[in-house]
Amino acid sequence: MTSKETLITAAREAKENTYSPYSNFPVGAAVLLDDGQIFKGTNIENASYGLTCCAERVALFSARTASPAKVIGLAISIGHNEAGLSKESLVPCGACRQVMSEFLGPEVPVYIDGNRTFTMDELLPHSFKLP
Repeated sequence: MTSKETLITAAREAKENTYSPYSNFPVGAAVLLDDGQIFKGTNIENASYGLTCCAERVALFSARTASPAKVIGLAISIGHNEAGLSKESLVPCGACRQVMSEFLGPEVPVYIDGNRTFTMDELLPHSFKLP
């Protein structure tokens, strides 16, 4: 079984490949599947901001593209030091939370920078779901 630390390290590694020249706000994410595979993602910005994609979604989409296995963990490394922001104020954006709710069960752990852990249900207690 892959440890929490391994998943957090993978998210930190992914953050190194960020393409964030506009915000200077690097983010990396790593998704753990129940078959042991880990998929990484980083934020990819674009001059047309609406075309930007967050690290969490890149990691989740990469994982789903490669495997239908169940997501059992997600780690996120956010560039709070580089942005001069408090680490306590940084959590996934609303769009990422909604996408995460499609692939993570309510009790799946979400590790943020190795110092905070949330469940999906804590991050988005009333997610939009189709019947």
